[in-house]
Amino acid sequence: MSFYLYLNLAIIAFPIIFSFNKRMRFYSKLKSIAVSLLLVGIVYVMWDVFATYRGHWSFNPLYVSEAEILGLPIEEILFFITVPYSCLFVFESIVYFLKDKRVFKIKNWVPAGIAGLIILIAFGFIGNEYTFLAIISVGLSLLLATLVNVKLFSSRSYWIYISLTLILFLIFNYILTSYPVVQYSPDAITGIRVFTIPIEDFMFNFSMLTSYLTVHLWASKKLKSNTAISM
Repeated sequence: MSFYLYLNLAIIAFPIIFSFNKRMRFYSKLKSIAVSLLLVGIVYVMWDVFATYRGHWSFNPLYVSEAEILGLPIEEILFFITVPYSCLFVFESIVYFLKDKRVFKIKNWVPAGIAGLIILIAFGFIGNEYTFLAIISVGLSLLLATLVNVKLFSSRSYWIYISLTLILFLIFNYILTSYPVVQYSPDAITGIRVFTIPIEDFMFNFSMLTSYLTVHLWASKKLKSNTAISM
């Protein structure tokens, strides 16, 4: 197996083992998680395909297999399953242990206004395509959470989730970029890095994990509503 495949397995191993814990009942949320993985995954895989085609990044053949889908190594496709699944497990674990409810009062216009400002800022980096798209994605993820009204930013669980997954991101993305498994074009990024990680990856990670969580919570609410109606 390739190094990147081993990394994918390491990311998802713990969540898979504990998904069927009878106390937390993470398995009961698999429908909404599947909806999130499918809907959000399609968007980010297409972004990945576009970025690879445009040369924003490439994959080191030393660390990936020859099997490809849409020009991406199979391990990269798996990344959009293993990472969000594991991070949603982290979120549901936080909710389970904290029994958390909304603790902040944030009006919807606040994240919507911040999103608009972020999107405007993105146009100042249009010469660096990955930077531009990464900043835009942050704004759009904020707008998505606001539009579907899941009250994400009022939840303490969300901010703990973002903090914990940032730590995991630093560990695994450092591995990806230090070997390097993923190589970046200097023309597509600003060149600002944290250790070996381009600053744009932090934006990509934030928007991706916020979007996956938003759709998971939205789908969960819809599924509960449909179950109640059918009863």
